[in-house]
Amino acid sequence: MNYKSYRIALALRVLGLLISLLVLAFGIVLPNTYVLIAGICLSLFSIYQLYHFVLKRFVAMDDFFESIKYRDFSRWFSETHGAQDIRELHKGFNLVNHTIKSIDSEREAQFLYLQKILEMVDIGIIAYNVESGAVLWANDSILKTLDLPAFKNISFMEKRHPQIFDELFETYHSTTASVLLEMKQESLKVLISDTVFEMEENSFKLIVLQNIEETLNQNESEAWKKLLSVMTHEIMNSIAPISSLAETLETNIQNNLDDAKSNPLNIEDLNSGIKTIKKRSDGLLKFAKTFRSLNKVTELNLAEVKIAELFKNIQTLMQPSIESNGIAIDFLIEPPNLQINIDSYLIEQVLINLILNAIDACQHIEDANIRLIAHKNLNGTGIIKVLDNGKGIPEEIRDSVFVPFFSTKKTGSGVGLSLSKQIMLLHKGRIQIKSSEGEGTVISLLF
Repeated sequence: MNYKSYRIALALRVLGLLISLLVLAFGIVLPNTYVLIAGICLSLFSIYQLYHFVLKRFVAMDDFFESIKYRDFSRWFSETHGAQDIRELHKGFNLVNHTIKSIDSEREAQFLYLQKILEMVDIGIIAYNVESGAVLWANDSILKTLDLPAFKNISFMEKRHPQIFDELFETYHSTTASVLLEMKQESLKVLISDTVFEMEENSFKLIVLQNIEETLNQNESEAWKKLLSVMTHEIMNSIAPISSLAETLETNIQNNLDDAKSNPLNIEDLNSGIKTIKKRSDGLLKFAKTFRSLNKVTELNLAEVKIAELFKNIQTLMQPSIESNGIAIDFLIEPPNLQINIDSYLIEQVLINLILNAIDACQHIEDANIRLIAHKNLNGTGIIKVLDNGKGIPEEIRDSVFVPFFSTKKTGSGVGLSLSKQIMLLHKGRIQIKSSEGEGTVISLLF
């Protein structure tokens, strides 16, 4: 901002005051009554001009600061009237007001945008003042979930639903917790998480509430549909030929009983048919046992396991099978004394499944190689990888390998990877697959 005119005007007034004081001094020294009176008048006029000049600008600044104090950013200061320096000062004030108004408009737009988003989500959100209980924000979802009208203070909940009040507002959930809320007509299963934050010397608590009852019911329904589809398909595949063969054998036997001479009974065909029925029945029984194995792992026996010992057991167990297929296997642990908190029996079963899959993938591959690598990443996550340079997994079936009973092997049950995934989920870990067709596969177990 240019203050040149202000400096010039101020300098002239100060100079005028000095000249007036000199005239006054001459009037006293001479002494001369006329000069003295002129000096007094000029001095008073110069002092008034200087005072009025400075005061006018301080009043303008005071008006501006008052508008800031009361957030009156709509005020406009004239840029066409008054001295040049005051017009420049007003331009600065207007620029500040315009900038603040723009910031406020952006903040308001962002707030409205966020408000609309929070209203649209299915997750209930409420924030309130910890000391006074005054509700800062509550979206429609939480009111709908709790079957409540809009309320301004959480004390309303304390009177209406004491149990829900204690669970939501009195209990601190350091991690996301699954809670059963007792409503008037039903019990509601929800996920609750909360946090406390400071804002303008006040403490607020933010609570996030998600109704998982409908989600669980929907997922359960979908799981049952998929399960029934798989079970129906597999059972029909076994029962249909059994039923057809049994009907044929029954017809042959009945015809023999009605007229033995015209319809002689072939014992070999009868024996073969019964064996086929038995074989199919055994297959159906095996399928049922295989399906049951998917659900038998429900708890873990966790311990700090030395990965070197785990790999040694795997090597002893799998070396003959691997060597008989002409495949090399390597083990790498970094650091050598690495330990991971796992259920060694179950993870050993997972690794056996993965190695068997790798052996199958490396069939008819030159210089076939399988590697087991264990290490920890920078954030301390334990990782075990099984790598092979086999034929890889085609992209079109990559998303289906963890589906129960899905298998590309003629003799496969399609349970190995499904069971491995369940075991990793019980460890609160993950299993990841990276594969390139014709180059190999990397399966990572992240704990």
